[in-house]
Amino acid sequence: MDAAARAMMLFLIAGMASFIIIHVYDDTCLTMNRYLLVQHQLSETKALDALFYQRNSMSDSPSTLMQANSPSRVYHLRSYGGADPTGKADSTKALVEAICDALEGPTNGYLMEGILNLGGAQINLDGGIYMISRPIQFSVAGRGNLVIQGGTIKSSDNFPNDSYLIDLSPSKSNGSLEYNYEFVTLRDLVLDSNFRGGGIRVVNSLRISIDNCYITHFTTNGIIVQGGHETYIRNSFLGQHITAGRDTGERNFSGTAINLMGNDNAVSDVVIFSAKIGIMISGEANTLYGVHCYNKATGYGGTGIYLRVPSGLTQTRIVNSYLDYTGIVVEDPIQLHISSSFFLGDAYILLKSVKGVANGVNIVDNMFSGSNKGIDNIQLDQENGAFTKIDQVVIDRNNVKGMNVKATVARRSKHGNGSSWLVDLNSVLLFPNLIKQLHYTFIPNGNYFPKHALRNVSNNQVLIESNVPVEATIYITADQGSSFSNS
Repeated sequence: MDAAARAMMLFLIAGMASFIIIHVYDDTCLTMNRYLLVQHQLSETKALDALFYQRNSMSDSPSTLMQANSPSRVYHLRSYGGADPTGKADSTKALVEAICDALEGPTNGYLMEGILNLGGAQINLDGGIYMISRPIQFSVAGRGNLVIQGGTIKSSDNFPNDSYLIDLSPSKSNGSLEYNYEFVTLRDLVLDSNFRGGGIRVVNSLRISIDNCYITHFTTNGIIVQGGHETYIRNSFLGQHITAGRDTGERNFSGTAINLMGNDNAVSDVVIFSAKIGIMISGEANTLYGVHCYNKATGYGGTGIYLRVPSGLTQTRIVNSYLDYTGIVVEDPIQLHISSSFFLGDAYILLKSVKGVANGVNIVDNMFSGSNKGIDNIQLDQENGAFTKIDQVVIDRNNVKGMNVKATVARRSKHGNGSSWLVDLNSVLLFPNLIKQLHYTFIPNGNYFPKHALRNVSNNQVLIESNVPVEATIYITADQGSSFSNS
């Protein structure tokens, strides 16, 4: 074999060897890749198994087992014997048993001193309608953090006329407790008193919440709060009769929708559509916000909001509310604020003198709409005696349409030619024969510099005189509510 043939043979042998090596290398890489992938999958599986085992181990821990075996704080009324969610049979026994179970259920420390924390226990009506023949009254005092929710409770035909469907007062003495209950919530409930008694009674309790409730057919009070502090009534609807206004029986409406006989309570975003009195207040430091009263027209003897505070300190704020054909009555107002509210249908505010006191009163920035019958937007009742102790009273910046505006601040101007200018402010000023402060500006025409002086303010008539006759314009601001002080 010549040299050329041997060279060709060696080249072919070397090429085949390279192919075999490359092929083997490729197969080996593929095998290794597959091996690594399988190993990775096995590692993930082992990790998941370990995590699952760890979670199972955790679920079997003593603390978790204790939670799983702890008694429930949710009590479903349907699970109690005798509960009839159709409202046909008497469910009193079942409801009382559910409440007793909740009150005697597991607790976790205290809220206020002596108030056991029930941990948010819930009594669920689960959308049922339940008829009862006697009040739902708590068997013991000293409980808190409890919810009753989600259904309808109605009075039977033999329900006591002087009782309430839900009565937050203990059936026996609470001993020496300062408050009966704390942080009890009544929500998402329809309470139908069936014209027998009232809806909810709260006695000497703290931080009670009544939210999203519809209370009707009461003859006494829809809600009454006696003593205690901070009952908050929100997003609720109350009416003795179910109506939307212009009811043919409106003259006969009776009862009071909300009766606040305690301090520091609040009513917000509430509609009162039928009752003789919408809200009665005899406690101090209460707040009303976003309340719409069309419970009974003033012309039929109704009152939207009545404030009668025996302590003498009204200290009430009524803001952003709607008095619809029914007004506000306040006896001897002391620290009263009414603002940003709307009065429709000749509705007005009446200040009633009992001891002749009006002190620290702000009635400002309200709107009044009437029927052009000459009705004053702010009125006085002085049958028991005149207001004689008047200080820091500001009734101003209210606008009227179809009514007469009354205020404690009057602004007038008068142009004349002479030496005296008499301005009568009785059409505006609220209190008779009372001007505590008066400012006037005297602007003569031409190049005159006459002497001028305020001569008289009796009977709410302002007299200004100049030493010589002159053509001039005077501007007057009179204030009845406050006087200058050197202190």
